[in-house]
Amino acid sequence: MPHRKLNLDQLDYAIIQALHADARMAASAIARQTGTNERTVRKRIDRLVEDGVIRLTAILNPLAFGYVTAADILLDADPAHEAEILQTLMSMPEITYLAFGQGNTEMSIEARFKDNDALREFIRHTLPTIPGLTVTRYALVPRILRNIDEWLPPRADFGLE
Repeated sequence: MPHRKLNLDQLDYAIIQALHADARMAASAIARQTGTNERTVRKRIDRLVEDGVIRLTAILNPLAFGYVTAADILLDADPAHEAEILQTLMSMPEITYLAFGQGNTEMSIEARFKDNDALREFIRHTLPTIPGLTVTRYALVPRILRNIDEWLPPRADFGLE
């Protein structure tokens, strides 16, 4: 996605902070917090969504569903099979993150499992059945300290000091 200049200000920052802390916070509550008109807050939220600055979505907690094991897995994908590999990986419910790596054949995934046996089965038996795909490395992730849903850019990115 190409970088584009955003015209964000202190109010946008305050709205994003409020929604980041509580995505269910009503526009009226944000308006009271910021001393702004509720209609203005609603319009700003709509603009932030339309501009792709924020997404309003539910974030599931894998632990609530018994997915206690996480792993980062590095893959090598044959470019001749890339489309099929991507389609297969995108359909796998275990995979929570999928990205191209630095090289032209590298891919990186994060996957979640209910136990280590399921992880082992996935790495040793499921992934190797995908034509053109090789597991190059993997690491068990004992504890995730900060996830993408907890990230915020620095104030300077909003034009604030």
